[in-house]
Amino acid sequence: MKRRMQAVQPVTRMKANAMRSISLAQANKIVTGTFASARKRKAYALAAIVLDAGGRVKAFQKQDGASLMRFEIAYGKAFAALSLNRSSRQVLHKFREKPQFLQNLVELSDGPIFLEGGGQLIRDASGEIAGALGVTGDVNEVDDLCAIDGIRAGGFRGDADFDARAAKRLNIKVDPPLRDPRKKS
Repeated sequence: MKRRMQAVQPVTRMKANAMRSISLAQANKIVTGTFASARKRKAYALAAIVLDAGGRVKAFQKQDGASLMRFEIAYGKAFAALSLNRSSRQVLHKFREKPQFLQNLVELSDGPIFLEGGGQLIRDASGEIAGALGVTGDVNEVDDLCAIDGIRAGGFRGDADFDARAAKRLNIKVDPPLRDPRKKS
């Protein structure tokens, strides 16, 4: 009887931890959702990368016509978001406030930090960080909007999907509302 209980416990623990990771199928859904949002917004030649919570590449695709350095840019945006647990847009704001801090971070970093919008954290339903998505190819606001739509399409949540109380409890830095700058309001 004790052996059965011991065998069940590790499996249960493993399932709980697996919820925080991103499967290849989920990563591909995130990318597909990002590109679907891009089509809806008439944004073309985007690239999208999904990193797991450890900063490792889970999926990458770029649309036809995307320029040469899109992998590196998308990776740098996602890595920046993971590095400081906030969107890459907020990392850019942090750089403007404390340039020396960010210069030191870049020097210490094991990966590239690209200081532009388009990098969003991927969170599970409880708010735990499961990874990050970097999107590049359009203006920063559109990159961010497509990223947020892609995260939701993959069954995850972005920082903006938590109410103020949950954001405070989870120490989520929520971006101001985004809008497509090409649309007249």
